[in-house]
Amino acid sequence: MTSHAPRLPHLTHIAEPPGVAPATGYTQVVTGTGRLVAVSGQVAFDEQRRLVGVGDPKAQARQVFENLSRCLAAAGAGFADVIKLTYFVTDIAFMPAVREARDEYVGSTPLPASSAMQVAALFLPEVLIEIEALALVPARP
Repeated sequence: MTSHAPRLPHLTHIAEPPGVAPATGYTQVVTGTGRLVAVSGQVAFDEQRRLVGVGDPKAQARQVFENLSRCLAAAGAGFADVIKLTYFVTDIAFMPAVREARDEYVGSTPLPASSAMQVAALFLPEVLIEIEALALVPARP
């Protein structure tokens, strides 16, 4: 389940570009070479399309990261390859639960670039969190 992200030679993390305020909880810039993997926004559905953790942002965040893990694996990638995460939450107060789940799956360093936004609603009222990912995996020989 947990896969902490090691440094990979095809990725470069720039935490503090000159003239930009230091980041807390993400990397300002991630660059690299390879094959791009785009993972659509994932929500807390299980394999039978049942919502996990109704009303529980922590349970939903863990299921979302589990779904991201499975999607990345299907493309031959893992969290170590993720260069960007985009978070959509119906309440910004859910971000600590999201970060906790992220740290379980991604680890604490190096972190991908990220953006977080509170949205008025997602496609179902019970869905609290949606996360999409971009990964860059080494080019196939």
